Amino acid sequence: MEAVAKLRNYPTSPRKMRLIADLIRGMKVDKALAVLEFNPKHSSEPVRKLLLSAISNWKQKNEGGDAEGLYVTTIFVDGARTLKRMRPAPQGRGYKIRKRSNHVTLMVNDTPTAKELKKTAAKKTYSSKVNNNSKTLAS
Repeated sequence: MEAVAKLRNYPTSPRKMRLIADLIRGMKVDKALAVLEFNPKHSSEPVRKLLLSAISNWKQKNEGGDAEGLYVTTIFVDGARTLKRMRPAPQGRGYKIRKRSNHVTLMVNDTPTAKELKKTAAKKTYSSKVNNNSKTLAS
């Protein structure tokens, strides 16, 4: 069962927030929390709190089920309101300043995404090739 958490009107540009969102998309929840906790970017802290909120929502939906096998199935960042300001410029001009903000939507689920399934399949084939090569080298 899927659980959703949303962050609305966060005052950071969507482009900067998407860098963080792309990092954790498709990851297991515990690994994503570790990545967000030690990421130096300013946007990682609100995304970490949002992920914790999504986990809490999932537990509430599933009557306190085990959150060990959860994955970040979907995370996307949309643009929100833009505050428009004017800054004085030389010769009586005014430069526009756009203070952007964004909306983040995060979904967690207990089944992995196709991306995560491809990763695990690739690891299995790689490990089997390594084991076969080591057997041939040993004999």
